[in-house]
Amino acid sequence: MLSLQKAANILSAFSAEQPEWGVRALATHLGVPRATAHAYLAGLTGAGFLRRTPAGKYRLSWHLAEMGAQLTASLPWFPEARALITRLALEVRCVAFLCILEGEDVVAAIRERHPDADIDLPLDVYLPATATASGKLLYAHAEITPKHFAACTQSSITTPDEWRTEVAKVRRLGYAYSIEEWIPGQCTLGVPYHHADGPGMGAGNGLSGGMVAAIGVQMSAGRYLREERAVRERVLDIVREAEALN
Repeated sequence: MLSLQKAANILSAFSAEQPEWGVRALATHLGVPRATAHAYLAGLTGAGFLRRTPAGKYRLSWHLAEMGAQLTASLPWFPEARALITRLALEVRCVAFLCILEGEDVVAAIRERHPDADIDLPLDVYLPATATASGKLLYAHAEITPKHFAACTQSSITTPDEWRTEVAKVRRLGYAYSIEEWIPGQCTLGVPYHHADGPGMGAGNGLSGGMVAAIGVQMSAGRYLREERAVRERVLDIVREAEALN
């Protein structure tokens, strides 16, 4: 999983703003040795996920677009969910996300960032379930007991008793939040996303009540704690409005 996470981090570094990377620049950006960056770039190129330019830099391959199209075509709810994430990012002026379960892995399938968001777009694709709002929500609805606890910060949940208390709270409230439990200085709010064409990716994980994913917003701790109630009510209103239309 560690190797897969490194490969995912490298692929996530490519964007519309940064479509090309050289080995040295990417190694600096990710904080990894140059040899490590080169090895992963070469491996991803050999696997068809990247292509090398005449200038010796790397770009994403069209093979990824083909794979993405095949994946989303199998999920009838995905286009509406993507539009919802874009709306959340624009209206709440933040990073918005959609996360799903693959087995017991929490995967960030969509992320959007408003230009004025007060945090950068996180690169992680596989998220720590016990330290994130989406992980808490997905695990609670799938009734998964974590095998280990990710001690990402001093605020992270690290014991079974803490976890049971948190899950009970998530089920009572109907949403989840993470206060500097994953990334210092950042908070996330996650809510269930239901769709009539579900359960989709979550089918094998027993997600309840037509829930297909966890969606929500991420921002600085300072902003979230100042605007917690307003942010929560706005997110819930937007999601409920979208669900009523599907």
